Amino acid sequence: MNKIALITGASSGIGYATAQKLSESGYDLILCGRRKEKLKELSEKLNCASIILTFDVSDFQAVEAAYESIPSEWKNIEVLINNAGNAHGLGPIHEGSLEDWNNMLGSNVTGLLNVSKLVLPGMVSRKKGHVVNISSVAGKMTYENGAVYCATKKSVEAISEGMRLDLTKHGIKVTNIAPGAVETEFSLVRFKGDEQRAAKVYEGFDPLLAENIADAIQYCVTAPANVTIADMTILAAAQASATTIYRNGNQ
Repeated sequence: MNKIALITGASSGIGYATAQKLSESGYDLILCGRRKEKLKELSEKLNCASIILTFDVSDFQAVEAAYESIPSEWKNIEVLINNAGNAHGLGPIHEGSLEDWNNMLGSNVTGLLNVSKLVLPGMVSRKKGHVVNISSVAGKMTYENGAVYCATKKSVEAISEGMRLDLTKHGIKVTNIAPGAVETEFSLVRFKGDEQRAAKVYEGFDPLLAENIADAIQYCVTAPANVTIADMTILAAAQASATTIYRNGNQ
């Protein structure tokens, strides 16, 4: 078999685009997500072998059952892309929703740990592997009305740093990717399906595309053996920080 990569959140956005890029680089893929039809659609487009796993990353029992269902010949996972995550709501913390907070913590933090808990021991045993965690510019800079989402992404940053400290001695690379404004389903989820409000996020400038982040991930996992891209922040050309975006030439 080719090298094997496992991608969470592969049914859309960055995960979907990353699967296409890694397929081009000769990887066979374990595609994980909650929308089976989207994963099937992706699998049919890929020029590689792939298997599909559907589960909620925040539910460890579901993650474990899915992982145990992987055929033994697919268990030698060389690359883990912890991409699954979400943002729910945007508003001051005193008006926040417990359901929104739990969803973000469950996917962005607990979910990353649940999947890593199962995949990492094999990498350590083989003394080889690469973990790519998808953080956010929100993990670099807290912004108004986004306290809990920013906190989850700061957690990803800390986990990435800790993984690197724990795993480098075992021959495992760890990369943290922090995207800026990427036009995906991100804002549609954050604003509960409000398409007009979601569209306004990307008006007046050229946002990043999922393919731009996938290009960066592809480079990181195919870099020479003596190179680790430890941390990468990727902003849209019109974006100076998490909240500073020049729209139509004006902030």
